[in-house]
Amino acid sequence: MADATPADPHPGDVRSMKRHEDLSAPRAVRRIGVQYDADVFGNFSESIANFLGTARFLVWQSGVITLWILHNAFAPERYQFDPWDRGLVLLTLVLSIQASYAAPLILLAQSRQERRDRVTAENDREVAERTQADTEFLAREIASVRVSLSDMLTGEDVTSRLDGLTDTIEQLTRQVERLHVADGPESEPSPEPA
Repeated sequence: MADATPADPHPGDVRSMKRHEDLSAPRAVRRIGVQYDADVFGNFSESIANFLGTARFLVWQSGVITLWILHNAFAPERYQFDPWDRGLVLLTLVLSIQASYAAPLILLAQSRQERRDRVTAENDREVAERTQADTEFLAREIASVRVSLSDMLTGEDVTSRLDGLTDTIEQLTRQVERLHVADGPESEPSPEPA
């Protein structure tokens, strides 16, 4: 009797098996199409968005559209490239194309600006936290220095305490002299003969 184990569908094809099981390295991404640098394209889109958002662009665009309409409305028929009676189809197409490219470029520029703002806000928050921590540390240090200084004697304190001690010594000296005078010379012990 033969073994009841299922047959390997691809005997000897260990390489394809390892490729699917090896998760230590990512698969190479196959890209079809044009390769581009995201930063260069982002900077380009920001410059376009900045230009589209200016009054100069609106004035130029309004002037071009006005000349386009006037030319195609009043020029002889053989010089019209977008006749008025057909509804200025070419002008509509040009403005639609401009809008279809302008909107994504503006959105891309806004998202890049939001990312920069987010990074700036994060940096500002970290700087503010460090500044607050440093300020609190300095406040604690100043408080400890004040406490240490309040325990120290100053020259004025030493002088006033010495003055107080001098006064006390002078008072005691006067009291001893009064007692000595009150007892008289007879209370003095007589010197012993040799």
